[in-house]
Amino acid sequence: MLIHRTRVIQNLLITKLLKIPHSVTMSFNDNRRWVNHYAGPETPVSTICEQFSKFEGGKIELSKDDESGVAILKINHPERRNALSGSMMVDLWNAVNTLEDWKTGKGIILHSVGETFCSGGDLNTVRQISNPDDGYKMATLMHDTLTRLHQLPLISVALIQGKALGGGAELATSCDFRLFTEKGEMGFVQGRMGVVTGWGGGTRLVQLLGQHQALELLLTSRQIPASEAVTLGLANGITKSVELSEAVEETKQWLQLKLNHAPQIVHALKQIVATARAVPYEESLRNERQVFAMLWGGDANKKALEQNIKHK
Repeated sequence: MLIHRTRVIQNLLITKLLKIPHSVTMSFNDNRRWVNHYAGPETPVSTICEQFSKFEGGKIELSKDDESGVAILKINHPERRNALSGSMMVDLWNAVNTLEDWKTGKGIILHSVGETFCSGGDLNTVRQISNPDDGYKMATLMHDTLTRLHQLPLISVALIQGKALGGGAELATSCDFRLFTEKGEMGFVQGRMGVVTGWGGGTRLVQLLGQHQALELLLTSRQIPASEAVTLGLANGITKSVELSEAVEETKQWLQLKLNHAPQIVHALKQIVATARAVPYEESLRNERQVFAMLWGGDANKKALEQNIKHK
């Protein structure tokens, strides 16, 4: 059960899923017989948070700058290669709750402390939830968190300054953009660990790269260097600096170039793009008309017309 479903719909108005095309030789339901599927109980996310908050270690730090409109989400667990403990998963969930209410915000930078971006789930937590019921709870919590992070009206960028492995790679795909340093690497190594993607990264990887490229990366579990990530479309660029503080500043400057518009315009532009990806064509056009109409003749529009900004 996703307790913030209403808020997500209000943010992006994404209410329908694309239908999976029917195959003459094998339907989706036919294909399910090859793989076991969990059929246990659904647990409210708030209840999962209560359980997972007991698995302590590390923290997720959120800071907001109202002047620039940019928030920083920092993964701080370097002694465990920035792996997410249960309490850190809850921290991230709470941070997304806060960001959903930040009306004047425009952007988010996600980065970590130390030499690793994120190595997925912390083994100290994983060992305590190593059963299907708890695994499903973790997936439910992280699906809720990362889906809402992905659907925020804020423009998000992940700075990959080291290895992003397993769940760390999935976390990175929940952002709109990804910048790598020269030392950045990404690997969907879940298959090597005897599992599959559990935090929604498989679905997002297909959306980013297409079916064939995503399947190749998932099957090989290979670690992709920064240069190849750019070629594949997983990375939007490589920072000039490999030193973390300088790379963060470079990322801020890169993001600010995309945040020159008023917050409501940034929010609306992201909403249009996100909706176009998630709903049928005609519905996307209708949404675009509706969003446009509410901004036409508004304060930002009138100011631009008075200053004749279009031709400057």
